[in-house]
Amino acid sequence: MKNFISIAPMMDWSDRHFRYFIRLITKHSLLYTEMITSGAIIHGDRDRFLTYNEEEHPIAIQLGGSDPKDLGTCAEIVTTYGYDEINLNVGCPSARVQSGSFGACLMAEPDLVAECVASMKQKTSLPVTVKTRLGIDDRDSYEELSDFIKTVQKAGCETFILHARKAWLNGLSPKENREVPPLQYDVVYQIKKDFPELEIMINGGIKSKHDINTHLAHIDGVMIGREAYHNPFILADIDQLFYNHQASPSRIEVIEEFIGYLDKQIDKGVHLKHMSRHILGLFQGQVGAKKWRRHISENAHKPNTTSQVIKDALSEVYS
Repeated sequence: MKNFISIAPMMDWSDRHFRYFIRLITKHSLLYTEMITSGAIIHGDRDRFLTYNEEEHPIAIQLGGSDPKDLGTCAEIVTTYGYDEINLNVGCPSARVQSGSFGACLMAEPDLVAECVASMKQKTSLPVTVKTRLGIDDRDSYEELSDFIKTVQKAGCETFILHARKAWLNGLSPKENREVPPLQYDVVYQIKKDFPELEIMINGGIKSKHDINTHLAHIDGVMIGREAYHNPFILADIDQLFYNHQASPSRIEVIEEFIGYLDKQIDKGVHLKHMSRHILGLFQGQVGAKKWRRHISENAHKPNTTSQVIKDALSEVYS
């Protein structure tokens, strides 16, 4: 099944608890992990970084790195964990990521990105995709973006996710880099026209189903980021609209299912606050939303808390 809609990799947010929660709202959208560095996989606690809930499929892992050999090793490892796609981060502009010589700064080295993609493709049968910006600093001409895509395409990449902004590597925070550089959707549309054989996905500033439909008239798929986190119920009828799935869940159905998940995770020693933070936006725009957020925020961090906190918050919404 073609993944028209995906949920972006978001550092500190797209953990397995968030992904499980989102999967209760949309069964078919492609979910991405947070970016995981090649070093963390090769030298760190592999299971901690790579384990996920089976219900999360389809799920893609996003890797951060710039050493072709290391990324090839990671691709081989990741494949054994059963992911559905491997994505290379060529879009993150944070100073921490730049210090590791990966992320958006790799746009300046298309040949190296191509080497990384080729190395990964040698070690896996999974799709290897690239998420990138439209350019960096003053290297933001259409010709440079087009040349970057041509170079990486030759290495075997058939899917590009384009965040429809350039990135400034110095002077802007990651948050500012998501807001200050103007969105240039027309550039992404033109890339699709010039590379019709490629799958081109768009990311950046997408907040409604109207936005999704507008983009799908020009490109192959849409990636939703922060809006899916802060207002997750925007996804409630995605399956019905784009995947021919008949039923859309209610907020009550979603939270009742998630409470069952919370109970199992709490039994394993996971603290409620690490999971409940992801559901604060469930009632965004609804009567009672503020009561919901307040009750969870004031109580979920306490010692020995249980899912009763969520049940009580639900009672506040409907009181």
